[in-house]
Amino acid sequence: MAPSGARQIPLGSPPPASRIPDRVAHHAVAILLSAHNGERFLHEQLDSLIRQTHQRWVLYWRDDGSSDAAQAILQSFAAYAGKDRSRFVPGGGALGATRSYLTLLASAWHDQFRYFAFADQDDVWFEDKVTRGLHALSDVPPDVPALYCARQELVDEQLRYLGKSPACAREAGFPAALTQNIATGCTIVMNRAAAEVVLSLPPPEGTLHDWWCYITVSAAGGRIVSDASTVLHYRQHVGNLVGSPLGTLRRGIAALRRGPGPFMAMFRGHVAALQAHSDLLSDRARADLAVISAALAGNLRDKLSALGVPDFRRQTWLENLVFRIWFLLG
Repeated sequence: MAPSGARQIPLGSPPPASRIPDRVAHHAVAILLSAHNGERFLHEQLDSLIRQTHQRWVLYWRDDGSSDAAQAILQSFAAYAGKDRSRFVPGGGALGATRSYLTLLASAWHDQFRYFAFADQDDVWFEDKVTRGLHALSDVPPDVPALYCARQELVDEQLRYLGKSPACAREAGFPAALTQNIATGCTIVMNRAAAEVVLSLPPPEGTLHDWWCYITVSAAGGRIVSDASTVLHYRQHVGNLVGSPLGTLRRGIAALRRGPGPFMAMFRGHVAALQAHSDLLSDRARADLAVISAALAGNLRDKLSALGVPDFRRQTWLENLVFRIWFLLG
């Protein structure tokens, strides 16, 4: 059974920005960019924002403790773009990626934006990236939380093609969101209702902002829209906070090398954080979470029973095998 509110769509070529439904097209999108020592690639990313087919956007940015020229580059861009296109979010020094991005999200949410898109400092967006996200969310009622995400074209530092990130093999949603993140942050576009959910649920220590967004929106019964198309050049380099290894086998091997400890610690943190605000979750997510939480505190039989919860699995058989072993051992 597919998770409630989840769907995967091969969007193909979306209509031009001018043909996006009026209820969406006239809204400005808050693009959220946290920089940390990103001077090498920032110019190309900022140039790709300027080239977007949907021109109604405002860049919310902050520097997260850079020791290079990243902040100066962003200040120069702000002067070029003007106050209607760029807003600096001050305060806090080095917060780390998750807190920095959620700080940006909160600032844009308070400014009454209806759509929000995360941006990494080292990618290059395709010209229709924002348009695709808005088109995918255009039929979602304003009071329904919705999160759009897509695939990436993997490239090296010189933007030479390496491959594509994996397509979703199964529907996205909850409780699958607890087992694996399929919503890469730089591809995410959320509506205001989704942002409100994310900001209402304090994240556990150590989580990633994109994974937490996917978990919370799906757990609240929101709609997850997965685009099978690629929307940006996703650089693979030694400075990446999170990379995207090519191929299921390589990802499985990487997971085995990391071992169950870090994953299960984060898994327990996600479960505990959701339970602390269970009143914000859907009835189904609350019931699934109760079974999973009881299993974490129970015996092997309890864990085997929890693995029978519908959709409590990863995308591929190898990734799911690794997850099941870790869940039983941890």
